[in-house]
Amino acid sequence: MQLSIIKIGGNIIDDEGKLAAFLDSYAALPGLKILVHGGGKLATKVAEGLGIRQHLVDGRRITDEDTLKVVTMVYAGTINKNIVAQLQARGCDAIGLTGADGNIIRAHKRIHPTIDYGFVGDVDSVDASFLTNLLISNKSPVFAPITHDEKGTLLNTNADTIAQELARGLGRSFDVSLVYSFEKSGVLLDINNEDSLIPRITPDQYEDLKARQLIFAGMIPKLDNAFAALRSGVRRVIIGRAEELSLLLAGKAGTTIVNE
Repeated sequence: MQLSIIKIGGNIIDDEGKLAAFLDSYAALPGLKILVHGGGKLATKVAEGLGIRQHLVDGRRITDEDTLKVVTMVYAGTINKNIVAQLQARGCDAIGLTGADGNIIRAHKRIHPTIDYGFVGDVDSVDASFLTNLLISNKSPVFAPITHDEKGTLLNTNADTIAQELARGLGRSFDVSLVYSFEKSGVLLDINNEDSLIPRITPDQYEDLKARQLIFAGMIPKLDNAFAALRSGVRRVIIGRAEELSLLLAGKAGTTIVNE
């Protein structure tokens, strides 16, 4: 059975018009599907309004106890339930989840030699059987980027990582296509030139492009994760604009990452 796992980020979440258009496309998407969303700018806005200073290291949010409360309220509450409600209005039977619900995604507090990320989680495992039961019951899970450590503590977890781990966990049972939404049209040879799109990348091509330094440095972690997902049973990974969702899945837009 085919399964589409779509990850959207702040560029969609923070724009009501783009979000509405994306949800139109997502609701109309045939077959089994899972949506994973990031947090956008709302958590930062709410935290600053409460006088909670925010700290980022290499683009990753340091999550202290107060920030954890804010991101849980915003990500798993406001953003997640708004998306679920909008999908229900479009006839898509969505169910909003975090990793703690049903013990679906288990994680541990990040361990780093020099940086204390606070309550940031790294994923340990995914309960694929629980998700399979939801999917075959025609439910469309919508995941907020929150996991838990099985000891009663919630953890702020990168949405890209959650999408990848869900794809890897379900890749043994489904024919999985993983879509990472991105502000650009896909992987570009020239980050400032949309016409330089690379439509397809295999492992050999990727190594060649990296050796020739033709891959934008900020894209390398996404591509490394994409190939890790492929090695774990995911059929293909697609990087492109969420606004072009149907075209991405049809192979007519974005960059498709494949094993051969």
